[in-house]
Amino acid sequence: MMLPHDTSQKKILICQGTGCLSSKSDEIKEEFEDQLKNFNLQDRVKVDFTGCHGFCAQGPIVIIEPEGIMYSKVKTTYINRIVESHLKNSDPVIEYFYKDPKTNKPIARYQDIPFYNRQTRMILGSCGHINPENIDDYIERGGYSGLKRALEMSPEKIIQIIKDSGLRGRGGAGFSTGLKWSFCRDAPGSEKYIICNADEGDPGAFMDRSILEADPHSVLEGMIIGAYAIGAHHGIIYVRAEYPLAVKRFRHAVNIANEKGFLGENILNSNFSLDISIHEGAGAFVCGEETALMASIEGHRGNPRPRPPFPATSGLWGKPTNINNVKTWASAAWIFKNSWEEFHKVGVEHASGTAIFSLTGKVNNLGLIEVPMGTPLRKIVFEIGGGILNNRNFKAVQTGGPSGGCLPPSHLDSPVDYETMAASGSIMGSGGMIVLDDTDCMVKLAHFFLTFTQAESCGKCVPCRIGTRAMLLVLDRIIKGEGEDKDLMLLEELAYTVKMGSLCALGQTAPNPVLTTLKYFREEYQAHILEKRCPARDCQDLIDYRIDGNICNGCTLCAGNCPVKAISGQKGNVHTIDLNICVKCGICYSSCPRKAIYKQDRNSQLVEI
Repeated sequence: MMLPHDTSQKKILICQGTGCLSSKSDEIKEEFEDQLKNFNLQDRVKVDFTGCHGFCAQGPIVIIEPEGIMYSKVKTTYINRIVESHLKNSDPVIEYFYKDPKTNKPIARYQDIPFYNRQTRMILGSCGHINPENIDDYIERGGYSGLKRALEMSPEKIIQIIKDSGLRGRGGAGFSTGLKWSFCRDAPGSEKYIICNADEGDPGAFMDRSILEADPHSVLEGMIIGAYAIGAHHGIIYVRAEYPLAVKRFRHAVNIANEKGFLGENILNSNFSLDISIHEGAGAFVCGEETALMASIEGHRGNPRPRPPFPATSGLWGKPTNINNVKTWASAAWIFKNSWEEFHKVGVEHASGTAIFSLTGKVNNLGLIEVPMGTPLRKIVFEIGGGILNNRNFKAVQTGGPSGGCLPPSHLDSPVDYETMAASGSIMGSGGMIVLDDTDCMVKLAHFFLTFTQAESCGKCVPCRIGTRAMLLVLDRIIKGEGEDKDLMLLEELAYTVKMGSLCALGQTAPNPVLTTLKYFREEYQAHILEKRCPARDCQDLIDYRIDGNICNGCTLCAGNCPVKAISGQKGNVHTIDLNICVKCGICYSSCPRKAIYKQDRNSQLVEI
């Protein structure tokens, strides 16, 4: 494709979120700068970096503006050709474009890719389009205009606007943000605190990290507005130390906001002052619970405490405290920039605005997405997600992180909102969403998530400490083929005991993966117990790996990859697997180019090739 001659200055935007940096996007930026000099284009083309675009599976991502052409999975070896063909001769390099997984056709502009154009990117609107370390980029897109408007209002007016917008907490609970702010403002005491909870500990979740890396000023602006409304003069962001880039960029945002007068003493020549500090957490999952988080800031062990008193009246160091999630603070900034009416137009009646998810698992398009509240799961999985990987069958979607539930195909048309998810046995959570196909065992999945929550339990209350361990022992037996008829009743009894008796949300929601898989996939549990087989052939103790002699050509690739040398055979001859040595790691199965290795039920001759 040839582009019309464009005399305006072009800009190369290179993603430098954590995912793209891990694929050496910093070297890509350097190579672009060198190649532009080689072709004497350095005065006509500007090179800059951005935070995460969200389309993580396609990184490193490079976008050429103003035409919006996107190159995906970019390597340094591509750059000479991109600069010469595209930037010098206006002829984009089609083979480096993103290819639609359904049609395999290349798509030039990122706006035309379903992953992007099926979303409603409000909170993520600037992510991937601005330099997160350049406050001027943020201001050019309307940044801090919401703060200026808010400082001209009374605190009561600000809180009423948040109430009218319908904003609910994006950390998982879904409590009314405006109501929460009003509780803290009305609490007696002159010293109050606001906290940003960025302790994102769900496996596979990276929403908060990406926002802090790509658009830190949006979170900071929301915190300043909230602090003014509540009457707090001290703010803290609690972010896990495993997010070094997010910490770096937010700290830079705080420093530059102080220099520019958006933070510190007499903000924007008002009578309001605020300081914000950064507290790095050690990575305990339970510290995502607000009372445990505050205990950690105070220097204590991160244990939840009973409520009441609630943080709004007695929080950090016994003072009234308001805690909101990263996405909630960023949403507040968006509301004051664009109006509460615009925010309220999006979503459903009881859940305004958008929801942000990290879409992972067995879908073609992995990444960070933003959709209106109430969007059906089917649209998320099959339109934005591009369908199931390798054209397998959709089996389930697990929402809400390790404490969420697993929903079957019959729920694909369910709207994603707080009430619908809760009614189905799952939760919105902070935004994790894992898609599963027919090769995933639901019993093993429940075991995986319960292993995580059991290990992360602080151990303070008996139902969570002992109950999750007892549940895990039952699941251990089942996935090994040692389960008994009575185990399903015992598992349910333990799950409800943990759910009803635990002190905090970690224990109260930990049984959700077990309860929902028992509800929607009970036949898989029964197959493990009664037939001693795993229908998905995913449980190692219930399968054997075999080699089909009619397909194997003796390439030796499987033998070379086997970590325990369980595979033998001469080159060019059919190989065999010694089942007494095999540890069932599955490396041979995934590496065989001819698909000659298959899984066989341990107690059956049924095979899947």
